[in-house]
Amino acid sequence: MTFGQLPYDVAHLLGGAMLLLSFVLLYQRRVTAVIHAFAMQGALLALAAAWQAHVQGAPQLYLTALTALVAKAVLIPLALRVLVRRLDLHRTVETAMGIGPSMIAGVALVALAILVVLPITAGVRAIAREDLALALSVVLLGMLMMITRRNAILQVVGLMSLENGLILAAVGVAGMPLVVELSTAALVLVAFVVAGVFVFQIRERFDSVDIGFLETHRGERR
Repeated sequence: MTFGQLPYDVAHLLGGAMLLLSFVLLYQRRVTAVIHAFAMQGALLALAAAWQAHVQGAPQLYLTALTALVAKAVLIPLALRVLVRRLDLHRTVETAMGIGPSMIAGVALVALAILVVLPITAGVRAIAREDLALALSVVLLGMLMMITRRNAILQVVGLMSLENGLILAAVGVAGMPLVVELSTAALVLVAFVVAGVFVFQIRERFDSVDIGFLETHRGERR
């Protein structure tokens, strides 16, 4: 299956769109805009999983697609919007690295993902090889977002985007057990709940969700 064939082209269009939205997440400075972009990425993940279910003839992947649609495109963005309203975070947030350097670092990470994945998957189907390269790129950009954002909620979004890349990789590999995909999603949903509690604790203690305040008050006792 190569370029010019419909299954290949659609799979890479969806994976490429998810990667583009990872760059959008890095570019945005307002919390609400980041949440909107994350919801769109979740919807694209659901479409990618559904398409792989069709291409691979794997009905269990439709369950993965439904889970991604409900959790990533609807429930988690709604929960994040509730957090934003309760914490009054509609303003521009500070970053540990400027937008320009972040984008340059993102491009470098995508190049690294391609250089790592393509040589070690030389004998694999083209659609799987390049899906894995796109998925690893999304994972690395999610990690970059977690590192370069000082706002705790945006770091949570980076974690969720990273997990989107993991699921994209899982659905792109034929024969991946459904339990692996669902356990990964469950693990990150638990992490999301823990991160939400963490955000509220920061807000209660410092009246802000900027993690820079943690450095200022390191070693203090309540």
